[in-house]
Amino acid sequence: MGTLRLRPLRQDDEEAARAAHRAMRDEFSFLLGDDPALAFGAHLKMLEQQRKGEYLPPGIVPATFLVADVDGEIVGRSSIRHELDERLAKIGGHIGYAVLPEHRRKGYATEILRQSLIVASSLGVDRALVTCAADNIGSAKVIEACGGRYDSTVEFEEGPAEHRYWIEPGRVVGGTA
Repeated sequence: MGTLRLRPLRQDDEEAARAAHRAMRDEFSFLLGDDPALAFGAHLKMLEQQRKGEYLPPGIVPATFLVADVDGEIVGRSSIRHELDERLAKIGGHIGYAVLPEHRRKGYATEILRQSLIVASSLGVDRALVTCAADNIGSAKVIEACGGRYDSTVEFEEGPAEHRYWIEPGRVVGGTA
């Protein structure tokens, strides 16, 4: 297993990123805000504007989107929100991460979250909210392994309940990938 690193999405990632988006479509949006009708370059520009907090549509906060790369292969991704709005304070939190199905159970999720917390800290997030579906035991274990402290469970009329955890990014140690 190679070393995982988070990096920005690049133009030459288009084929792999769109394949990842298709592979995850039933459980998670891999390419946030993707519109297949637009050129991939336009999507990259939108991600850069979101990172800078420019031209944000309602309901979108500044965020840094990074892919998880192992030996040149995209194995997952992370979206690190620089701040929370009312919705993200309930569900979503500061960091949303995903690992492609064929790369699960290799320690990548823990390493993606660990590195994402370092990025969040560099962006001024001193206490990160991370959430997961209440029935997602694997994600709960990842969050706890990275120092997550259970806060509460949010129930919804439609959809699964979400567990909320707080992590102090400056206290995250170690890594598994």
